[in-house]
Amino acid sequence: MRSKEQYIEGLSRMKRNLYFDGRLIDRTDELQMDCLNTIGTTFDEAAKPENQDLCTAISHLTGRRINRFTHVHQNTDDLHKKQDMTRMLCQKVGGCIQRCMGIDGTNAIYNVSYEADKQNNGATEYHENFKKWLARFQTEDLVGCCAQTDVKGDRMLRPAEQPNPSAYVRIKERRKDGIVVEGCKLHISEASVADEVLVLPTRALRKEDKDYAVAFAVPGDWDGMKQVVTIHNARLREHYPRGFTMGATDSYLIFDNCFVPWERVFLAGENLHGGACALLFALFHRHSYSGCKPAIGDVILGIAALAAEVNNIHKTEHVRAKLAEIIMTSELGYAAGYTASDLGRPELYVPGLGFVPYGPGSYIPHSIYANVGRCLTGEAVYHESEILCDISGGVTATFPHEKDFANPETGELLLKYTKRNPNIPAEDQAQFWRFLGDILCSASGGIMNVGNYHGGGSPIMEQIAITTQYDIESRKKLVKYIAGMSGGDREALSPVAKKNGR
Repeated sequence: MRSKEQYIEGLSRMKRNLYFDGRLIDRTDELQMDCLNTIGTTFDEAAKPENQDLCTAISHLTGRRINRFTHVHQNTDDLHKKQDMTRMLCQKVGGCIQRCMGIDGTNAIYNVSYEADKQNNGATEYHENFKKWLARFQTEDLVGCCAQTDVKGDRMLRPAEQPNPSAYVRIKERRKDGIVVEGCKLHISEASVADEVLVLPTRALRKEDKDYAVAFAVPGDWDGMKQVVTIHNARLREHYPRGFTMGATDSYLIFDNCFVPWERVFLAGENLHGGACALLFALFHRHSYSGCKPAIGDVILGIAALAAEVNNIHKTEHVRAKLAEIIMTSELGYAAGYTASDLGRPELYVPGLGFVPYGPGSYIPHSIYANVGRCLTGEAVYHESEILCDISGGVTATFPHEKDFANPETGELLLKYTKRNPNIPAEDQAQFWRFLGDILCSASGGIMNVGNYHGGGSPIMEQIAITTQYDIESRKKLVKYIAGMSGGDREALSPVAKKNGR
């Protein structure tokens, strides 16, 4: 496995295809260092002996010990540990750890490539190609991102109906040695600091949309791909540094007549499996969210409790109620994810058929509970910010700049007049308000809220998944029986269905 320093050194050797604010930048540009330090935590923590069981695993392909972020889940224990690892690491950096896109994308394609080959009766070698790619990905401890979301053009039209045929990434040309793709993926987290970019479909696809059923992997500096990057850093500090400064990036990935050789192609025209691939990545990613969002909830809880303490209102009943609300949301989201892990199987939900065997035997989290956890916690994002705003008051929006505290003409006076709780040093109180200002009143804080709300799928997408996969009809039959209506069925829910929510 690599170290953080080796990871950054590897990025420094990549070609320049990152465009930021109108100019080309290197991957190790100072602007990206906060993000690199965030992802670097995944290497630092995996190297600690006490984290070996949580942050590493044994590859089922090579038998070697690997970083868990490159692992394919072999059982429910792997699903549990992925969730717990994500929560622990997100706590360490105070937000998104960035690296989950790679593990979720690899697990999706691992299953889909197998099923596509099976459908093609050996005419394709997607799965063998992917396993070769995955073995290298694991052995070299690479960072992967997953490019799913397309620009989509007219949202009322399907991919093949678009006036711009490249509104969704598509196969533009098929050659003997590979394919040529064109289109743009957007909002792609960590693409500018990833070794490899995994590309997969974003939605269910019809036969007419088969050219959009494409999955492949290319290095982040691949010819024919440009990245237009947005960098999300906290406000600079000069005098009062943070304990840890997290950062994030996302990219518009533009594929302009981009050639991909067949050994890097894992799906090319199998429309039904293209839709399954989109669904599976979303499912794995929503399961990751049941680790990261509870960790963010842990941070929000700590902020709210400290804001109350700094304001010296921490013993009031209304504060206790708000803290309890944050705790309940976080732990219910975690519990839903834990249940999704525990009920994980090598199965995929197929409309009209229910849960059916899917893939070569790796484990997929239970879709109902993964979606419930993501939806529940995602919808709470802005309300949690409202709680922080309520408890803290207006001081976060008007707190003086740090240089005014460093200025001998105003510094001591400001410490005197911003101190609230007599039992907390004035310097610590000022440091806290600076931090809360980063969360509530900065560009990066606003961006973080949007990401927490929409990342992994907006709540409406989880609601669709939940209501289309949940057995609502059996509940109706049960109520009809209880109410004495025709069509009732006392046995509508079998013991197995009750246990598994199926």
